[in-house]
Amino acid sequence: MEKKVIAVSSFKGGTGKTSISLNLGSALSLLHDKKVLMIDFDAQANLTAGLGFDPDNHESMAAVLQKNKTVDQVILKTDIPNLDLIAADTWLERVEVTGVLASDRYSHERLNEYLKPLEYDFILIDTPPSLCWLTESAFIASDYSLVCATPEFYSIKGLQRLSYFMHYISKRHPFEVLGVALSFWNKRGKNNDAFLEVVENTFPGKILNTRIRRDIAVSESSIHGKPIFTAFPKSRAAEDYGNLTEELLTRMGCKTALHV
Repeated sequence: MEKKVIAVSSFKGGTGKTSISLNLGSALSLLHDKKVLMIDFDAQANLTAGLGFDPDNHESMAAVLQKNKTVDQVILKTDIPNLDLIAADTWLERVEVTGVLASDRYSHERLNEYLKPLEYDFILIDTPPSLCWLTESAFIASDYSLVCATPEFYSIKGLQRLSYFMHYISKRHPFEVLGVALSFWNKRGKNNDAFLEVVENTFPGKILNTRIRRDIAVSESSIHGKPIFTAFPKSRAAEDYGNLTEELLTRMGCKTALHV
């Protein structure tokens, strides 16, 4: 299978982006026998912590982009079979204005070059919740973008700005919007119809059928540094993330090897 690189993105925090990244990667590995690399490209390092690592003790992609380390030197083995991680650290926040990147007008192309030779089925990049150099670099390196949103006002406004940003980048470096994943979903929400209409107008035909419902098990599993499938495998969140993964695999035309 040809490697697929997915940037998981949102314009604002609180959309469930990191939880989707973590549990999508875990589902691909645990339930579908895929070899997965997860890149925490957000200086907040929530994905790193969510997989049980201390961000202060590990090098990030910043060291690779600055040519201080090779990619192989910063890849961490997780407790999950076939799931590796490149952690985040605070250096990511200013990486593009320091060292060798500061004088490189094509610096946002570097991530793409470093990922090309890596042998994985999937590479997932958890991007910052902003339209910055890191996010642009992630889109340029990706085959797909998975957009994360919640049914509330600021998330909607963020979607529209994110759409413009993605359109601008895709003109030079084509990638496909894989879908819009909706988190913290309440099927009885008063404004659901209005929200869905805006999302549909912004990303036509991209709303995913699977909705991630609120579940305290998600935050509790993050506290334990484990994905939902190992911490609370019988939870409704595990069901939702499992269904989301299957839907995304289908959209990418991939065969599934689901472990029931």
